[in-house]
Amino acid sequence: MVVEIRLNGKLVKADAAADTTLFDFVREHGCYSVKCGCETSNCGLCTVFLNEKPVLSCSVLAARADGGCVTTLEGLQEEAGEFVTFIADQGAEQCGFCNPGFVMNALALFRENPHPTEEEIKEFLSGNLCRCSGYEGQLRGILNYLESRKQKEEILSN
Repeated sequence: MVVEIRLNGKLVKADAAADTTLFDFVREHGCYSVKCGCETSNCGLCTVFLNEKPVLSCSVLAARADGGCVTTLEGLQEEAGEFVTFIADQGAEQCGFCNPGFVMNALALFRENPHPTEEEIKEFLSGNLCRCSGYEGQLRGILNYLESRKQKEEILSN
């Protein structure tokens, strides 16, 4: 079957078997930030935005995205740029395998809730797998990023 997906702003029209996952589709089209760590929808590494909502691409068929918009980390470089420096400053990227999925989910959180509490952050990101860091560095990075953003907002409002 032929599917048409706006992938990171570019229209991609391609033949896809009925069982092709969105994960396989985006990887076949050069989006290598999307990782697969479990194939059971438990790790968060394959997170992409489908029509602006985070989904686990290993659990969504490409056919389901037909006619929709899919955004991967490759399409969010500007939005993610500042945030990832706060994660790196905490040494939370260690092996880096989980970073793209983690960043995608953090960006989804910031869009949904621009001022989350620490508990809301932990709950929202609980489905992300990271075997290196124990999540404390990522949490510190998020909190530092949110504090920096809050200070910038205060400066702009004065």
